[in-house]
Amino acid sequence: MLQGMTQQKTTARFWFDPICPWAWMTSRWMIEVTRIRDVEIDWNIMSLQVLNQDKLDELPDFYRERVASGEWWRPVRIVAAARAAHGDEVVGPLYTALGTRFHNQGQGHTREVFESALAEVGLPTDLADAGDSTEFDDAIRESHEAGIGLVGQEVGTPVIAVPGADGEPIAFFGPVVTPAPKGEAAGRLWDGTLLVAGTPGFYEIKRTRTQGPIFE
Repeated sequence: MLQGMTQQKTTARFWFDPICPWAWMTSRWMIEVTRIRDVEIDWNIMSLQVLNQDKLDELPDFYRERVASGEWWRPVRIVAAARAAHGDEVVGPLYTALGTRFHNQGQGHTREVFESALAEVGLPTDLADAGDSTEFDDAIRESHEAGIGLVGQEVGTPVIAVPGADGEPIAFFGPVVTPAPKGEAAGRLWDGTLLVAGTPGFYEIKRTRTQGPIFE
């Protein structure tokens, strides 16, 4: 590096739906990455409700029931409302508060849980009203399409995108990993993910999952 120049952080745009346990695992890994690599996270919302609303016949019963009921709208609507009222900086902390309750603590998607998460990060609890409002659905769809448009309709949440050397984003779904790597193991996974995702013509590495998310 030339004297007097400073290296800019890499901004990783991260699209998530708060209800997804696998996106939650990836988000905890990404937070670890920021501790050991020069990376910052720009948190963005996407929606499994939007992704799956036209695929009801293809879904397992568990997913079909929740998409049909609209249950999965509520958490992401609350995050969208919080961002609109209080700015981008509240999205990451609110995601952590919601995700900890949903995934680590096994709490449900109830009004009480939403209010508890909002209060933890210093936000008005009446933002929970947004869960049953369509006011922010257009904003959710717009953010969702911005993320999914980078990787295609065949994947889900999370989506991550970083600037490529040619100015075009390097974007990918995942990685799907459990438990979330810590320390230098998290850094190596980040380095390797960028390496393969940035390779022209690279599309997929995959193997069958043999265990569910391990929340630590």
